[in-house]
Amino acid sequence: MERLLYAAELVQEDGTYKLVVQDVVRDTVQITSVPASMVNRLPTFLSALSSKLGPTPARGHW
Repeated sequence: MERLLYAAELVQEDGTYKLVVQDVVRDTVQITSVPASMVNRLPTFLSALSSKLGPTPARGHW
């Protein structure tokens, strides 16, 4: 059985990016600014992470 622990969103607002992470278990939210250069590298980072950890089943959009 799956249990959601964290939920994350990357939000763009007025040309800036924010990472919003919700800790579902503790019912807390953390928000931090993210530079555009990091946002642009996100697909590369995710690919590298997947190659190290192995493939996981694709999930639908919530």
